[in-house]
Amino acid sequence: MHVVRHGIGAFVSVAVLLTGAVAEVRAATVPAVAAEEPEDFGASCRTDVEGSRVTAHCQNPYPRTDRVRLHVECARWWDVDTDSAPVDVAPADYARIAGRCWKEVRSAWITHQPADPAPAPGPPRGPAPAPGPVPGS
Repeated sequence: MHVVRHGIGAFVSVAVLLTGAVAEVRAATVPAVAAEEPEDFGASCRTDVEGSRVTAHCQNPYPRTDRVRLHVECARWWDVDTDSAPVDVAPADYARIAGRCWKEVRSAWITHQPADPAPAPGPPRGPAPAPGPVPGS
């Protein structure tokens, strides 16, 4: 009887471990849900710094318009940092934004903001159905 208890205990332990492993695998394979912003947004930008001049090149591969701004931080305390005016980069479009300092550039970066509202979720919109006969007439 003593041996049987150890056998049942081992069996129960293995079953619990396997059940836990299966639950872990199932939990790991559940796709993540997007919190707020869909992933199909944001132009791809790169910045080039040459001396005191900064140029940003942005290309938007997504279906939503991206409003980008170039921000330049100058190295000298007396040099004025700059922020560009917003530039809309339409889908499949390209934009170039330039900025500068009087002397050296400390850093430069791009910020992104949706220029148009997100599309409403729901069935795709199509042409309205043709009017048909009115029932009961």
